[in-house]
Amino acid sequence: MRILPRPHQLPVRLATGAFILNAGLSMAAGDEDNAVAVHGMAANAYPFLRKLDPRKFTWLLSRAEIAVGAALLVPVVPSLVAGAALTALAGGLVGLYLRTPSLRQEGSLRPSQEGIGVAKDVWLLGIGTSLVAEELCRP
Repeated sequence: MRILPRPHQLPVRLATGAFILNAGLSMAAGDEDNAVAVHGMAANAYPFLRKLDPRKFTWLLSRAEIAVGAALLVPVVPSLVAGAALTALAGGLVGLYLRTPSLRQEGSLRPSQEGIGVAKDVWLLGIGTSLVAEELCRP
């Protein structure tokens, strides 16, 4: 496994990492109302999350986003590791999009106005799987 990313991976890692790090930091600074809203949406898509306190859930989610963002930004983290972390995070977000009917236009996978912010996570999934695939398929 390569330790340092390939030069062409740096722009996508930096842009994606900065975006996710910012999301995690913003969520960490959020208030109780934001925590309840984020937890409610996640718990509707993934019922097992109902057991978690909303503040605890958003604390964990924000830390996960901060960790994934940092992994993408720090070049000594192998692209395979950073890509796998991004794929896992984005997979959960895309699952949330697919499991929440109000985020999509009726009878379609196309996003509703409310779903545009979550639908973009499919790009993150594509970036993560591309990083992983490249590292697994190249000598």
